[in-house]
Amino acid sequence: MQEKKTPAARPAESPAAKLPHHLIVEDRGVLTATGVTRVVSCDETGATLETQQGTLLVGGEGLSVSELSIQTGEVKIFGRIESVQYTEPAPAAGGLWRRLLR
Repeated sequence: MQEKKTPAARPAESPAAKLPHHLIVEDRGVLTATGVTRVVSCDETGATLETQQGTLLVGGEGLSVSELSIQTGEVKIFGRIESVQYTEPAPAAGGLWRRLLR
């Protein structure tokens, strides 16, 4: 009798990890973003969101996050949208050995 080998189980990935990232700005008053993995911070003048495409900075006046769906990765920001900017995370320093061997 032959044994059947089954592939090793992989840990479940979060649903937001598979979603595409899109931005929709409506009349500079509503911003809808999908593919958001985390809201880092938000106040009346700005919001910082982590997305699959990098960190998204939203600037404006009277901003508020009114809807956030963890399952779909969708965020809605209301207020006067004045700027949208992406930043890339800083590369890792490489540890002690890398710095010593330069």
